[in-house]
This record gives sequence, C-alpha cells and structure tokens, in this order.
Amino acid sequence: MCDTLVALGNATSDGSVIFAKNSDREPNEAHELVLIPAEAHPEGSEVQCTYIRVPQVAQTHAVLLAKPFWIWGAEMGANEHGVVIGNEAVFTRVPYDKGPGLTGMDLLRLALERAATARLAMDVIVSLLEKFGQGGSCGFTHPFYYHNSFILADLNEAWVLETAGRQWAAEKVKDIRSISNAITIGEQWEMASDGLVDYALERGWCKRREDFDFGRCYSDPLYTRLGAAHFRQGRTTQLMNACKVRQGEVTVKAMMDSLRDHGPDAAPNQTIRQGLTGADVCMHAAFGPVRNSQTTGSIVSRLAKDSQTHWLTGTAAPCTGIFKPVWIDAGLPDLGPQPTGQYDQAALWWRHEALHRAVLCDYGKRIEIFRQERDALENTFLQSADQAANLPASERAALTARCFDQAEAALECWTENVGSCAGRDRNRLFYRMAWRGFNRQGKLPQ
Repeated sequence: MCDTLVALGNATSDGSVIFAKNSDREPNEAHELVLIPAEAHPEGSEVQCTYIRVPQVAQTHAVLLAKPFWIWGAEMGANEHGVVIGNEAVFTRVPYDKGPGLTGMDLLRLALERAATARLAMDVIVSLLEKFGQGGSCGFTHPFYYHNSFILADLNEAWVLETAGRQWAAEKVKDIRSISNAITIGEQWEMASDGLVDYALERGWCKRREDFDFGRCYSDPLYTRLGAAHFRQGRTTQLMNACKVRQGEVTVKAMMDSLRDHGPDAAPNQTIRQGLTGADVCMHAAFGPVRNSQTTGSIVSRLAKDSQTHWLTGTAAPCTGIFKPVWIDAGLPDLGPQPTGQYDQAALWWRHEALHRAVLCDYGKRIEIFRQERDALENTFLQSADQAANLPASERAALTARCFDQAEAALECWTENVGSCAGRDRNRLFYRMAWRGFNRQGKLPQ
C-alpha cells in the first residue's frame, strides 16, 4: 500500500511543484537511497531489470532513487532534469502476468533514466508497457502481483497514469492530486490505450461504450477495498485542500505532515491503528495478511526553476524519522552498507528501525519523548536548505552531510531515551504477536 501526492505551482506557496510519496512494503523489506550518475551506453546494449533485460538507450540521466533493496527499479525517485515519479500498486480484473516481466518499479526507473520531462517519462512507460507488458512478483517474502499507477511531475506539469495489464489511461493534473492503491480515472482522460474501452466491453465489464468508467470497469473491488485505497486517497486530498484553505497554499512542511498522517481522528500522540484491516497514510503493519505492510521510505520534492530539492527519510515510518535535504548534483553522504532483509547495525535503515519498533510498544507515550525535537530539527533543516538552494554543489553537499550527521546523532539519543522508558508493551495481543514475528524474521536483537 502506498500514497503519492502532488501540488502544482498554482496551489503552492512559491509557485514550485511539490511532490510527495510514502512507499509501503513488508516490515523487513529495507529501503535504500541510491544516486546513479548519468552514463553513455554502447549501441546495441541491454539493461538487466529485476527479471528481464530490455534494450538500453544511448544516454541515461542521473537519478536519485528510493527503492526496496532487492529490486532493480524504485518506488519513487527523481532525475537531474527535475522529473519525479511515484508508483502505486493497483488491483484489477485483468489477469496478472506471473512470469518474468517489467515491474512497475522497473518502469519508473527506466522512465527517470530516459526522459527529461514528465510527459516524455509517461511516453517511456507507455511504450515499454505496450511492448513488454508488466509482470513478475513484487513481493519480498511471498508472491505478490499487481498492476501499477503513477504520478509523474516536473517543474511545469504533472500527470496521473493508471494501468491494467497493457491497457492504460492518463489524466493531466490541474492543481492538486493524489493516488493510492486504486484506479481513480473514471469517465474522462486526456489519453488512453487504443483498446481501453473495447477490452472492457468484450469481457462484459460494461454493456455500452457510453457507460464506460475506467475505475469501475477494471478494478478488482475486493483487493481495492481491503487496501483502504479510496479512504487514503480521499484523506490526502482532504489534507492538501485543508492546507490551501488554512494557509492559502501547500508547502513542503505540509506535505511532510501529510505523509505522517494517522487519520482524521488521530492526535500526534494517539495510539495507531491495530485492527486486522484498514490503513493510514503513515502505515504501520499489524496482524494478518491485509496489514502486513509499513511505510518503509518517504520523499518530498520541491521542483523550482532555480533548484530541485529532494527531502528523504532513508528510513521507515516518517512519524518517527526525519526528512533530510538532497540535491542530485551534490550527491549523497556515505549511508553505510546496502541494507538487506535482516538487521544490520551498520545500515541506517535498520538503526532507525530499532527506534521505530521500540516506539510501537507504547506509541502514545514514547513518541512524545522526541516528537517536538524531531520537528524542531527538521524545521532547522528546512530553513538551511532554503538558504542553500542556489549555493555551489560542494556547499550543498556539505549541508546534506551535516543534516544526515545531526539526524544520526538525534537517532542515537532518541533510541537510548526510548529504550530506557520503562513499561510493558501496551498493544493488543495479535498486534504484539505480529511484531514479534516480524522481529524474529528480521533477526532484530531483543
């Protein structure tokens, strides 16, 4: 389960485009940050994606990716030209190709590497989709198949692209837009695959061409409902609209707050949901097959003509993490070894996960140990990044390194303080059982 949001310049405080996404994956499916430089490739070469090889292009762009460690592609990312993309799993009536193929995450990375605008990135995905289809399991510890939707944005515009097998439709964003794990395009779109309506008519999903609705005809209602997709998509839209009413515009900080949202009735220190079903934007796993995902990585990107700043946690659970600024031309600091599916103290993602899981034992009490300090430190980062946006790359690289170092020092302090907080695990039995299982599988120390 995931959520992707975008606000165009007519809805933001400074006319920039602001993009945001939470990536929800299995609890031990560590996320990593990767910066890949631009590269020239020999004629006739191929690129190995997660499962299959496809023809390579002559030149690929520099890309910043936030990705599950074991997959070639990425859940979200940006390129040197200011294009950002996030993908969502969508569940449809079209049969899933369970053989090797291009995953939605592969399509996302290929588009970032090959396109200098959001519109061209959409063309890349569509052409690859129509030629190779989409397929292969996207599950870490168990087979998991789905189709994909995307928000693609650049400095000037944004698009929603939603797919079902090799069928697709695209809608141009007007001001604000969000997607979750459901097809949201209905009766109107700017572009679509040639057989979109006929495919549904031939299968009896609608009786007349005039009655066609992409979401209604193609969606798998059971999986779409179990993922709480429409609730979360409605919630992120509500949050952006509320920000426009309250402040007159959407801001980077407001997008960060949206990614930390635990629902309309949740106070900052309220115990998070523990039921067998349901999901929030800031997702925490629970018991059972429906709630086996958590937010494993988060991004907020501010796209302006003079500078594109990307804010990444590099960790799970944005409610317990900190967004740090990154610029593609300035690079990433040393984040330690690539994380895997098992605990590694040397990896940033797992060091933070020790804090996150300790907080979950008594969320309401333990988040208050550092919540205000988290916000204050992050606000300092926001101010520093705004002031540094047009400085030379070397100075911005130094700022990124300082922010990561300060966040690391805070993480160490918070982990110690939360660890010394006495008290039993206050969660429900099945919730405790679920997390004991996740911790055992991830080989976390007691």
